[in-house]
Amino acid sequence: MSIRSNRMRALFIMLAAVAALGEAVPAHAKDTEEMITLNPQTLKFTPIPDMPACASAAILRGNPRYGPAWVLLKLASGCRVPWHWHTANETLVVISGRGTVAMKDGPPLQFVPGAYASLPSHHMHQASCSRACLLFNGADAAFDVHYVDASGEEISLEKALKLPAKAKGKKK
Repeated sequence: MSIRSNRMRALFIMLAAVAALGEAVPAHAKDTEEMITLNPQTLKFTPIPDMPACASAAILRGNPRYGPAWVLLKLASGCRVPWHWHTANETLVVISGRGTVAMKDGPPLQFVPGAYASLPSHHMHQASCSRACLLFNGADAAFDVHYVDASGEEISLEKALKLPAKAKGKKK
C-alpha cells in the first residue's frame, strides 16, 4: 500500500471511530457547543500523568483532568501499560499499530486498525504495543489510573512496571 492510501485508511478509521463513539461519550464537556476541527499534522502529543513514559496523548475534545474527553493516544513500540483500572468508562478504537489489550475476565483484543474495546469503570486491563500504536480513546469522566498487583491491591506505577506482564490482578 502507498503512504497516501495508508493515511487515507487511517483517516477513515479515525472518522469511523468518531462516528461510532458519538453517543458513547456523554456530551458533558464544556466545549460541546463549539465547532472543533483539528489537523493531524499540528496535534501536540504530550506525556500523560501517571502513565509510563512511552505513552503520550493529544486532546481532541474535553479536558481529561476534569471531565469527559476524547484523545488520540500514542504508545511507542515496546510500550507496556501494566494492569490498571479507571474510574471512567473507557472506549478504544485502534487506528494503527500492533499490540494487545488484555482484560480481566475477557478475551484479549489484538490491536489491528479498526479494533474496538469498551472497558467499563473499574474494569482491570493492561496494554502493550509491539509496533507503535495510535488509538482513539474516549472517557466519560475525568481520567485517572489505578495500577494493581496480582492480588488486586493498588500499587504505584513504578512498582507496577517491575511486575511481570502476565501477572493478572484480581478485582476487589
